[in-house]
Amino acid sequence: MEGNERREYLWKLLSESREPLSGTVLAQKLNVSRQVIVQDIALLRAVNKNILSTAKGYLLYHPEPKRATRCFFVCHNTSQIEDELCSIVDHGGNILDVIVSHPIYGTISADLIIKKRSDVYDFVRKVAEKKTVPLKELTNDYHFHTVEADSEQVLDEIEEVLKEKGYLKT
Repeated sequence: MEGNERREYLWKLLSESREPLSGTVLAQKLNVSRQVIVQDIALLRAVNKNILSTAKGYLLYHPEPKRATRCFFVCHNTSQIEDELCSIVDHGGNILDVIVSHPIYGTISADLIIKKRSDVYDFVRKVAEKKTVPLKELTNDYHFHTVEADSEQVLDEIEEVLKEKGYLKT
């Protein structure tokens, strides 16, 4: 397979995949070395193809339309994590991160990327399985979540639910 034809096929494989494809897998599919894949990816990027290199492989970058974002200051105990996160996703929010403001270490944040109930359940399960404590434990349960949604109205609804449940702090 000639270079241009190979890169077209490589682009097709990446376009059809929703999961990252490793250089090794792509090399096997195209019957070339992994180094050739690395070079082809570089050439595709040179002509403005949005290809991300992740730890799991190559993935096309599809920027999402700009969404409304708000940071909520909340407080609750560990047994209420699932309810708090489900309250947000059930009302249309995506939880991007958790942030704590520690008196010694300053701001500490961790990406969460929780978009649906199954993500919430996975997170809660991992916390239990790993026998670890959530970041909020460092600050007596006080923490922030950055939440994105389709509109400010959706964020207002999430704020109201968090307030009704007693999680929202001012």
